[in-house]
Amino acid sequence: MKVILKETIDSLGIIGSEVKVANGYARNYLLPQDKAVPATPQYRKILEQEKKKFELQIAKEKAFAEEMAKRLEGVQVQIAAKVHEEDRLYGSVTVRDILDALTKQDIEVEKRMILLSEPIKTIGTFNIPVRVYKEVEPEIVVEIVPE
Repeated sequence: MKVILKETIDSLGIIGSEVKVANGYARNYLLPQDKAVPATPQYRKILEQEKKKFELQIAKEKAFAEEMAKRLEGVQVQIAAKVHEEDRLYGSVTVRDILDALTKQDIEVEKRMILLSEPIKTIGTFNIPVRVYKEVEPEIVVEIVPE
């Protein structure tokens, strides 16, 4: 089913774009939550009239994301963890641990924004990207030290 997005959804696209999604996803989530409308000629006409409003909102979102990216660029986080032999950790450092460390530094990000491909299991320094907005991904430095 083709729908027109009424707000930016990370996994689908930006506000005002026309995307094809599964029928159930559209019927059960996007349409009832008022996040999208069916892609019919009537709604396309309304979309054309509101295009300037959408463009303004996209510009605001991008400006906010770039400002946040400047604040995040070069942020260093130090996490202490219990160490086993040969610099291996007993457990692992996950997105939740990084999020907690950032919160202690008064940096508010959402869990889904931290792009950690797999948990960290060794001591060292890692560059972790944080997706603030589509194509805006500053990197933070996460240093894992022995406890």
